[in-house]
Order: sequence, then C-alpha cells, then structure tokens
Amino acid sequence: MASSFVESGWTYLITNFSDFQLACLGSFLLHESVFFLSGLPFIYLERAAWFSNYKIQKKNNTTEAQDKCITRLLLYHFCVNLPVMIASYPVFRFMGMRSSLPLPSWKVMSTQILFYFIVEDFIFYWGHRILHTKWLYKHVHSVHHEYATPFGLTSEYAHPAEILFLGFATIFGPAITGPHLITLWLWMVVRVLETVEAHCGYHFPWSPSNFFPLYGGSDFHDYHHRLIYTKSGNYSSTFVYMDWLFGTDTGYRKLKAMKSEEEVGYKEN
Repeated sequence: MASSFVESGWTYLITNFSDFQLACLGSFLLHESVFFLSGLPFIYLERAAWFSNYKIQKKNNTTEAQDKCITRLLLYHFCVNLPVMIASYPVFRFMGMRSSLPLPSWKVMSTQILFYFIVEDFIFYWGHRILHTKWLYKHVHSVHHEYATPFGLTSEYAHPAEILFLGFATIFGPAITGPHLITLWLWMVVRVLETVEAHCGYHFPWSPSNFFPLYGGSDFHDYHHRLIYTKSGNYSSTFVYMDWLFGTDTGYRKLKAMKSEEEVGYKEN
C-alpha cells in the first residue's frame, strides 16, 4: 500500500517535471523545507525557555544573534547551495543518477545511505580537523564557531568556503554511486535532520545518542563548540569512532567520566 502510494506520487513528479527541475530545484526546496522546519523550533524553545532542564548549556543566544543566523543562512543557501546543486547536476547524471521508475528497493536505498554516512563521516572528520588548524580556523572556520551555544540552524551557518569544502563530504558518496534521485533525497533528509539534531543544544531522553552507542549527537558536538579551537576535539559529524580511534575525544570522555562520578557520589549522599 505504502509502496503503491510512493510510486504514484513519484509518477506524478516525473510526468510533470524534468530531471533537471527535480534534481536541482526539487532538491533545493526539499532541503530548505526539512532544514527550516526541523531547525526553527529550537529557536522558539530557547526563547520561551521550554525544556530548559534538557538544555546542555544554560546560556541563551540573543534574538539579534538568532535573526542574524537566519538572514545569513538564506543568503548562503541561495547564493552558494543552489548554484552548487545546479553545477553538480551534470556530474550526477554522468555517474548514473536517474529518476525513472522502477524505484529502488528499501534494501538498496538503506545500504547506499549507510555507505554515504560512513564515507561522509570519514571525509568530514579529516576536513574538520584541517579547518581547526590555526590559519584556516581564523579565516574560515571561525564563522561557524561564532555560536559557542549552538542551536539547530547553526548547523549550516558557515563561511562559503567551508560550505563548499565540507559539502563535498556529503555529496561524494552519492556522486560515485549514481543513485536514484529518491535515494539522494532520502539521504539529504536524514543528513539534514542529523546535523540539526547535533547542533540543537538540547539532550533529551529520546535523543538518538541514548539508543545508538556509535552516534555522537547533540551532547557530543556541543562539547566541540564550547572549547577554544586548539582544545576542542570531537571532529566527527555523525559517529564517534573516528575521534576514538585517533584520540581526539579524550577531553570529552574525561568530562563524561567526571560527571558520572559526581552523579554517583550525589546519589550515595
């Protein structure tokens, strides 16, 4: 039933819109919708002081800082993201991306998306570490770190050069596999939701990191934003194993161990 519904909807799209329109404009509209619909609620949570007991940092961003973030994001998305999507379309077509029926199976899509996560995490980790070298941090990556107390929308607030640099990590996996467009869209959705959650500034009982041991999430990445660039660590985008393998999460793990000991001592008393 669900499969038939999806196929009917997809048939409507490919009948009424060209591949270029779907791959470029459709992808852009999907990205903007998912990004702002998932990120904006965290601004209102912070302003209304709702769920404050789950907020990782007690400090709040000013309304002016939040508005600045939204304004800059719209500028970056229309002037950087959209042109990149248009320019990369021939590459994806050359590598075999298609939009025609039949749709790929859920097994194929889930396998490809898992592969994309692994590839993206590897490239992102090393690219992110490079951005934390002195010169690149000062001239490029410091823009992203203007928000020491991150909220969902800050996930894509960055210098245009960084958007291109780390955006490469996101599109590399799909570019070399030439997926069906619906797989590319699904990958975009889960990647956006993941990065918004990592920057949301809240750690809820239902946060994914409470259920998936290798997933970093908001608590893991919030630590990265709180410290000065030479001491931060926690460079991975999604998982934690790269930081663990290369010892760039030692400060975070020590802090977590100290908090656990304090909680045990508090309960005993």
